[in-house]
Formats: sequence, structure tokens, C-alpha cells
Amino acid sequence: MKITRIRIYQTGLPYVGGTYCWGGGNAFDTATASVVVIDTDAGLQGCGEFTPCGENYMVAHSEGVVAIARLIAPALLGEDPRQVGRIEQLIDTLVQGHGYAKSPFDVACWDILGQACNQPLWMLLGGKLTDGAPMYRVAPQRETAQTIKEMNLYRDQGYNQFQIKVGGDWSSDIERIRDIVPLLEPGEKAMADVNQGWRVDNAIRVARATKSLDFILEQPCRTYEECQQVRRVAEQPMKLDECLTGMHVAQRIVADRGAEVCCLKISNLGGISKARRVRDYLIENRVPVVSEDTWGGEITTSAVAHFAASTPPDYLQNTTDLMNYNTRSTGIGGPVARKGKLYATDTPGLGVRPDFTSLGTPVAEYAA
Repeated sequence: MKITRIRIYQTGLPYVGGTYCWGGGNAFDTATASVVVIDTDAGLQGCGEFTPCGENYMVAHSEGVVAIARLIAPALLGEDPRQVGRIEQLIDTLVQGHGYAKSPFDVACWDILGQACNQPLWMLLGGKLTDGAPMYRVAPQRETAQTIKEMNLYRDQGYNQFQIKVGGDWSSDIERIRDIVPLLEPGEKAMADVNQGWRVDNAIRVARATKSLDFILEQPCRTYEECQQVRRVAEQPMKLDECLTGMHVAQRIVADRGAEVCCLKISNLGGISKARRVRDYLIENRVPVVSEDTWGGEITTSAVAHFAASTPPDYLQNTTDLMNYNTRSTGIGGPVARKGKLYATDTPGLGVRPDFTSLGTPVAEYAA
């Protein structure tokens, strides 16, 4: 089997809530999805997607996929996409870093491998260990009354984990945490997600002011080292997210016991191939993980769902249905969100097809 054509599509994904606000004063109303579609001479077609949470998220830009395609797509033509290890090495040889831009190519090849084997992606990743992954839902930065209203709506839909967006003015964030966390019902969990938005000194102030409340403090500062400064003072469990960019960071976390929970964004780690190794290493060392990505539609959510399904339930903190955060689609089919849980498909590969009507005309195309 050989790759005969690679196409890159881009489309806007408007946020269902109007404007999405997160740490550091960042906000967007439409995310830009980049979708990679790979065709083969065997008639199989695979897809992958990268969508950043705004154009300045983690220095990852939607144009990165288009740019990296110019460097790697010609070399991928004629290669066997089922050999995902070789594809990964080839891409890494051609371009160092920029894992977020490589990710959709890696995922598309895993999609083809699953179809060629007539197996869902979760089977190739170790089997279905979690049948219905628990989801969290984001409570964006809004007035407290509106946040309470949204939490009640999600609670009625079966969600029992809530991510409270903070990371703006630290003193206001203290009040937001104090207002929201006590509203949790028995069995519910909350993560105060800072998205790197605080300085170390202010993060310490928030941790001390809220030490009597039961919540997880998520990525309070920009770097791993800064988060560890806060960790030495904070009494809350810590979840690391944006700074977890690869195995080298995972190894530091294990050696330092640097976090209670690790968020694995597939694109941030460079695709399924690398994310799987990081996940298995963390779980081997008894660190629970989150299965998610930077943003995305049905294609991204499919990869996230299969990744979650192949994670042991005792070490899967949660996942999320990114596809339902948008008013527009990138794919047809894919996982199902039901009663607060995300279910991967049992169909071969990712179980999702590109929605070409929504994607429109490719912005780049390479053919053998």
C-alpha cells in the first residue's frame, strides 16, 4: 500500500457559546481547524485534524500544518501509511519539533492502519479498557450567575466534572473559585484551569487563599519550573497541561512527583504515536491522565475518544467531547457523547469521515 495523495483543508469552527475566554485574557469566537486527508492506492483514506484553542495558543498556529506539509508531504508520497513507526521517524527526520503540526499526519496514518486491519483504533492502542470515558465540561470565564446556570445544565446532561476557567485577575479568580467550588454536589470534581495565566507570586496567593477548598489546580504558570514553585506551597492537587510537551517532561514529572494528574493533548505531544508512549509511561508510574486535545471537531474528538477508550479506567481522569463545542463539523460519524460519557466507535480506524461539504476546497494538495 502506498500514499498517492495528501490534501490539507482549513475551516472555521465557531464556538457554541459565542466567545470562549481562558487564562491570560485570551478569547476567541472561531477556531481554525486544519484537516489532513491521506489517500492510498488501495482505496483507503485516512484523516487527522489539528485545531488550536485560538491562534496564539501554546505558540501553535493553524498555518503550521500548511507550512509543514510543504516539507513532509512530498516525502510521504509513495510510503506505506500502515508503517506508522517509519512514518513518525521520517517526519521527525525532516522537521525537528512542531509536534502539533505533525500530529494530523500521524493520526491519519493510524486511521488507515486501523482500516487496513479492519479494527477500531482503540484495539490497536491496547484494547477497550474504558467503555464510556467520563467527561468534564468547561465553565468559561463568565459572571458567576451564568456559570452556575451552565453547570446545572451540564449536570442534567450527566456531567460530574467541571473545569472552571480562571487565569485572569488573580484576586477576582480567588472569588470565582470560592463561589463555584462550594456548589459541587457529592461525587463531583472541579479543576481550576489557569491556562498558564498567573505569575508565580500570584498563583501562590490564590493557592493559599483557597486552601480549604477541594479542587485540582491546573497549570497555574507558564513553565514546568514555575508550576513546581507553586506546588511547593499549594495544598491542592496539581494537574499539568500545556507544559507537558513530550516524554522528557513526563520523565521529569515522574522523577519529581511533579503532578497528581497529567493532561495529554494529542496534538501537543505530536500525534497518537508519541502520546501513546507518554501515556503508558505515566500510567506505569501510577500517574492518572486526561485524554484530550487543544480543540477540534469530530475528527479530533474521534482520536481523543479512542485514546480514552484504550486507557485503564483507574488512571483516566476524564476526557471531553470537543465536537460539541462547535457549531460546525470537520467530520461525519465518530464518537457519541451520552450521559456524561464519551464512547468511541467500533468501526475500523477512527470511525469518522471528513465532512468535505464543511471543509470546502483544499488549501494545499500533493499527489504522486
